[in-house]
Amino acid sequence: MNLYGGFLKKQIRNYIFGSVVAVLAVGSLILLSSLEISTVEYFRLLIILLISFAIMAVVEISVFIRQIRPIRAALTEHRPALAMLEEAYLHTHRLPKLAVQRILGPHFLGLSLPASVMTYWMIRTGLINLPYFYLVLAVAGAILVACMHALIEFFLTSSAIIPLIKNFRNRALELHMVDFSLEGHVFVPIRPKFLITCMLIGTFPLVLFIMATQIRLETLGGRAAESMRSYWEWAGLVLLIGTLFSSIAAWLLTRSVQHPINELYRAMNNIKDGRLLQVQDEYSDEFSKLVAGFNMMVRGLQAREQQSRQLLDSYFTTLAVALDARDPYTAGHSLRVAEYSVIIGQLAGLTGQQLDNLRKSALLHDIGKIGVRDSVLFKEEELTEEEFDQIKSHPVLGENILRQIEPEEKMAPYLGGVRSHHERYDGKGYPDGLAGTAIPLHGRIIAVADAYDAMTSDRPYRKGMDHDRALAILEQGRGTQWDPEFAGLFLAYFGKTGKSDKANLPGRAG
Repeated sequence: MNLYGGFLKKQIRNYIFGSVVAVLAVGSLILLSSLEISTVEYFRLLIILLISFAIMAVVEISVFIRQIRPIRAALTEHRPALAMLEEAYLHTHRLPKLAVQRILGPHFLGLSLPASVMTYWMIRTGLINLPYFYLVLAVAGAILVACMHALIEFFLTSSAIIPLIKNFRNRALELHMVDFSLEGHVFVPIRPKFLITCMLIGTFPLVLFIMATQIRLETLGGRAAESMRSYWEWAGLVLLIGTLFSSIAAWLLTRSVQHPINELYRAMNNIKDGRLLQVQDEYSDEFSKLVAGFNMMVRGLQAREQQSRQLLDSYFTTLAVALDARDPYTAGHSLRVAEYSVIIGQLAGLTGQQLDNLRKSALLHDIGKIGVRDSVLFKEEELTEEEFDQIKSHPVLGENILRQIEPEEKMAPYLGGVRSHHERYDGKGYPDGLAGTAIPLHGRIIAVADAYDAMTSDRPYRKGMDHDRALAILEQGRGTQWDPEFAGLFLAYFGKTGKSDKANLPGRAG
């Protein structure tokens, strides 16, 4: 309740300040001081101004009470519902724009209309000796005064609502564990705000001066119609030039502010999409500090991203090494399969993240063997059908193990290769009997690399075959057991490089 009371007091002070500056000071001191009328007529005009001002205040206060009703309800409620807080939060953001509507409407309806009617009546009855033309000038002046008052109220209200916004957000967090955010929604765009502000600031004094001068000249000299026409031609030219300069200044100012904002907004979208790109610092004002701070944040994110990537890479590698360590005869198998797979992927045109995902899939392709008993996995004699089924279950076991790692979406790129690396191109593989390109890409590549390393590795029950013999078997199985394209790429590469290059791969003794 204290916050609500403080907000009301601030709004009342703001209104009085704006009214004094825009209505009383400008209206009475500039316009009225230019008139050559008697003291009694001045007094009568002042009464009209005060009565109109009172009507305007009544209309405006009633509109203001209606506008702050959602805010008052949320601030005075002991435990407001989430919907009430959200409505008040959004409504508070609209208050500056509503303040402009609150000022302009009552000025026209509460000030201009009653003042014009009362002044017309006094001129007609002879209580005030003024030309009817002055009524037109008075209405034009009232429009300018209303615009200036609305401008002042807009910026003062924008400052006054900040404590309310913080309060609604904090209470939503405290009571409902929900954090309010506009999510980039713009209630008042910068371009019209700057354009209107600069136009008013630039043209307001000119128009008032021209109007006051016209009244003063007419009261002093009784100028002829021809001279007055010349005056208005001159005044119109001055006003046109002033408006033109104000428009150009407003456009240039808006452009200079919008450009860095748009650059930072695009950069933030890049960060949201995972692209940690810095912003080119091309500014010599305070925006340079903002860009420098943004780039500092990006560099920090890049450093943490690099650390996370290194940690994840070492995690995958350590897991693969730990898996291979169960069997001294297959030590380094996962690392070698990963390196073979990367070679095939590069030859097939994979790059960047695609290649990294392939490497990690290959490192973990046999992780499901953790779930296979040692007595079956390391058996030297021929496996029974049941034992062979256990061996064949390791791709599915591996996929299930990876699915337990959070967040799920981070593991998703590796699941296809782990599950399908024992599928055959002719559809006779396991666990799903997939055929051709229905087999995931990583599975088809890893299958070639895995088969070659398995054939050339020593086992307790057999010695690994030589390089040429393994390549010959791969050649025979192209299009049946293995994807013809990837097997062909592997054969072309290792058929040229020979066995000596293979000996230097990680995990392989020289």
